[in-house]
Amino acid sequence: MIDALLCAFLGLTVLSPPPAPGKDSPARSQPLHALFDEAWEFELREDPLFATSVGDHRFDDRLPSVGVSDQARRAEARRKFLERLRAIDPSGLDETERESHALQRIKLEDAIREFELHHYRFPINADSGFHMELGQLPSQMPFDTTHDYENYVARLHGFPEYFRQNVALLREGLEKGWTLPKAALAGYEKTIEAHVVTDPAKSRFLTPFTAFPAGVPEADRARLTAAGEKAIRDDVVPAYRSFLEFMTRDYVPGARASVGAGELPGNGREYYAYLVHHFTTVDSTPDEIHALGLQEVGRIRGEMDEVIRKTGFSGSFADFLKFLRTDPRFYAKTPEELLKQASWIAKRIDGKLPSLFGRLPRQPYGVEPVPAEIAPKYTGGRYVAAPPRGKKAGTYWVNTYALESRPLYVLTSLTLHEAVPGHHLQGALSAELTDLPAFRRFLYVDAFGEGWGLYSERLGLEMGLYTDPYSNFGRLTYEMWRACRLVVDTGLHAKGWTRQQAIDYLAGNTALSLHECTTETDRYISWPGQALAYKMGELELRKLRRRAEEALGARFDVRDFHDRILAGGTVTLPILEARIDSWIRSKR
Repeated sequence: MIDALLCAFLGLTVLSPPPAPGKDSPARSQPLHALFDEAWEFELREDPLFATSVGDHRFDDRLPSVGVSDQARRAEARRKFLERLRAIDPSGLDETERESHALQRIKLEDAIREFELHHYRFPINADSGFHMELGQLPSQMPFDTTHDYENYVARLHGFPEYFRQNVALLREGLEKGWTLPKAALAGYEKTIEAHVVTDPAKSRFLTPFTAFPAGVPEADRARLTAAGEKAIRDDVVPAYRSFLEFMTRDYVPGARASVGAGELPGNGREYYAYLVHHFTTVDSTPDEIHALGLQEVGRIRGEMDEVIRKTGFSGSFADFLKFLRTDPRFYAKTPEELLKQASWIAKRIDGKLPSLFGRLPRQPYGVEPVPAEIAPKYTGGRYVAAPPRGKKAGTYWVNTYALESRPLYVLTSLTLHEAVPGHHLQGALSAELTDLPAFRRFLYVDAFGEGWGLYSERLGLEMGLYTDPYSNFGRLTYEMWRACRLVVDTGLHAKGWTRQQAIDYLAGNTALSLHECTTETDRYISWPGQALAYKMGELELRKLRRRAEEALGARFDVRDFHDRILAGGTVTLPILEARIDSWIRSKR
């Protein structure tokens, strides 16, 4: 009752999930939802780590099996699901079910296509990988009972086999010439070395044993700690040590010299074309996206020049970038200062959200530094979602490594993107959509999610957050960064660009630090196509907003518009356009 009264006072809409239609309801397609449930259960059982991440703890004692035979078995099961789905005519479904039907079809088709294209040969990229995902288990698993700790220890014992299977995939890539580019792997060993310790007490995997909750009896604690130490010493550390030896002795020396995915032997160009469509969800060619990127770079550059004039700076554009990269006023002196500044910006944004959204998520979020062992090769910030029904909030990670490369003038844009109203708000709302099939609540479509993040940066203008020319230039440099991605990603993977050419293009058009220009280029090299999602999604969102504003005039309500955008979780851009067009018609 208090929540409802408070929301009414603030002008917010109280949206309780509508009850799901009963089993006999004609509005619900029983064959469709039975398929959704079976496919969802299949994915949870096949990927216990994913199950943990979405709050299903039935399989917390195990790790996935990722051998090629497992990949083939999953692909065949998905083909059967897809055959059943295609037998269900979507024309008789309501709008929400038609969206779900289309999203399940796309999800299955993409998973099958990735197997056919041997995407499994890349279980790592320049700033992430299976070994880094495991490094987050101490903060992602529940630790409330003795059984929770026993599950965790069982998972630690599974590390050697899981690493062996992933190394086998990487070895197949070596044999076929399908490796990450050698240029993107400089310093990669640091992401592994941090876990090769001589004393289990120095391992982050021992963290859960340093403070037990009340739910674990005192009589169990010594036994569990000893079991954890033994698993770390006998299984975790040897797995990481063996992986480190493989990477430094075999993989990095044998990695390919080329950088473009289109240059992968055999069907590299076909592989990149698939990734372009997967990450953008639209039928644009690399050449079309490259041209669009050049157009956006030119437009944004004009806005940047105007902001520079407002600062009174009299030098060239290159001189201004040098000034921003070198003047101490724009950089935090300590990690704590950077984290405090990010936290203050986040709380300022929180106070302004009701002016732009009718529905806000119940789940909070916190601000933490990027873990030290991955920070050197990591991006400037990222959002880490909290498992549903867990005891941990969502987390906005801020990279405090190399403070001289983390300018304060981009911190507002970073916070808007990664925390609110960007990834945290969107993801937390999606998890609350209990009236949707489970797979949709936890589905992530990059063009929507990253497009929303970039669109959120622009909302800072409406919130009045860019209070000086430098922070506004930071916003523009982040938008320019995403426009440059359209040029750089297609340049690298379809037009023969070199790594240095991409670094120079970013450095010459954005105020990103030179360190970030380098780490970001390595990210694009090792993760083809993903960088295209941001600008393609944001441009679509801005187009749909203009369409709604023009069609509805004085009846346009920005809060209603944003709620409608976020009402169904992440979707493809064509599905989003159809949804907003339907909403506009209903408002008319």
